Amino acid sequence: MNIDLLNPTSFAHGHPHEQYDWLRDNAPVYWHEEPNGPGFWALTRHDDVAAVGRDPATFSSEPTIMIADPESGMEMAFGEHKMMLMMDPPAHTRFRKIISREFTQGPAAALKPRAAELSRRIIDQVIEAGECDFVSDVAGELPSYVIAELLGLPLDDGRKLYQLTETIHSAPETLPEGAQAQAVMQMFEYAQNVYDAKSGAPGDDLASQIIHAEVDGKRLDSIDFQLFFLLLIDAGGDTTRNLVAGGLYALLQNPDALAALRADPALIPNAREELLRWVSPVIYMRRTALEDTRIAGQAIRAGDKVVRYFGAANWDPRVFERPGRLDIRRSPNPHIAFGAGAHVCLGQHIARVEIDAMLRELLERLQDIELAAAPEWLASNFISGIRRMPIRFRPGPRLEE
Repeated sequence: MNIDLLNPTSFAHGHPHEQYDWLRDNAPVYWHEEPNGPGFWALTRHDDVAAVGRDPATFSSEPTIMIADPESGMEMAFGEHKMMLMMDPPAHTRFRKIISREFTQGPAAALKPRAAELSRRIIDQVIEAGECDFVSDVAGELPSYVIAELLGLPLDDGRKLYQLTETIHSAPETLPEGAQAQAVMQMFEYAQNVYDAKSGAPGDDLASQIIHAEVDGKRLDSIDFQLFFLLLIDAGGDTTRNLVAGGLYALLQNPDALAALRADPALIPNAREELLRWVSPVIYMRRTALEDTRIAGQAIRAGDKVVRYFGAANWDPRVFERPGRLDIRRSPNPHIAFGAGAHVCLGQHIARVEIDAMLRELLERLQDIELAAAPEWLASNFISGIRRMPIRFRPGPRLEE
């Protein structure tokens, strides 16, 4: 078996489940070579992926959660500043506390009417035409709108910022030279403008809350805010967009599941969890061993990179019966699509509200859906997502004028 989890072409049609299957059975803690790097341990079993995520004392999120180490120029640019994703407790705990209340189940549940309203509006924009690019016209719209509203930004700006995240996550070799760095700088420039505007005239939005928060008695500065902003825009769109697009694709490939869901919308919450397991939008998260240790009997040295593959963990037959079967009634479903431990996805409750609202609206209103062309996947070894998916469906009436 040729194992290559670095080349984006391995993920050109979703997760490389043949590679994952071989690794789980033959080398669940696998030493993976890394061009221009020292190499890393790839973890593919559910128990190992979850356990490492729950042990920040042994496996650190610093200096980065990406496989490649940060370039020295990036470290110089940000100095002591770090994105929350790349912090360990207790610093991570203090930063996460700034916004955690806004992302708990109560505030997420309060968003349900607004998510339903926005979903109606999104379907209204495409339903008369009988065709659309499902990713850009439907799946990408709702999370962009919701995170923009939470941050106190114009809705259309949320869409433009989402387009920048698509560039940021693409493999560099598939883009014009410097495109990723330019996208990051555009995101930071936008964030700086928000920081300047809301520093003097704060509102009741999340951006104002972050700008005026204190950590250890000190206000966050503009670089702290820029990194926070990038994380929220990025994470606020990715899981939902890629889950809804990948989820519809999975349902179209499994028409019995799609028919059952249409017949009984009460299954949507259960189906959503199965689609999260099936799609696993985030491919991996890296940790770095702080001390000599062992994983599943394999010796790990201090400083080694340990990379947790969520799509492999979520298809582990040791945990999920017949994992290659899309079972919208699967229960229990202990998937870890949102991660595990202190870094479990902060926005998971909002993501679930968005996914449910979007699934409900498209199942009720878009009939006779079929692919108009093969899906085009994002060229990335970090995010598993469909970049473009033209679909056709029976035209219908708008609900709002």
